[in-house]
Amino acid sequence: MKMSVREARAQFAAALDAVEKGERVTITKNGKAVAELGPPTVKKGGLDWDKVRAASKAAGLDKYKAEDLWPPEFDDPAFSRAVLGLDDDWQPYRP
Repeated sequence: MKMSVREARAQFAAALDAVEKGERVTITKNGKAVAELGPPTVKKGGLDWDKVRAASKAAGLDKYKAEDLWPPEFDDPAFSRAVLGLDDDWQPYRP
């Protein structure tokens, strides 16, 4: 539904009724959309793990285990210090 600013002022209750029914109301000024009213977006909070699993499967990531993607040297504190430049005698890491 589209309404001009003037119509929205005069019929705000009608606009809210439309929004309550799930409709979006676009408010225009000089023929250009300047605002939109709609039902609030519902946030459940957190991640939808079913969607994450589906996206991972669609990308082919379900074939891998975390251990396969995480090189063992990442668990070595010396590697981390070298990469972050925390040692005085830092040398580029060369496997």
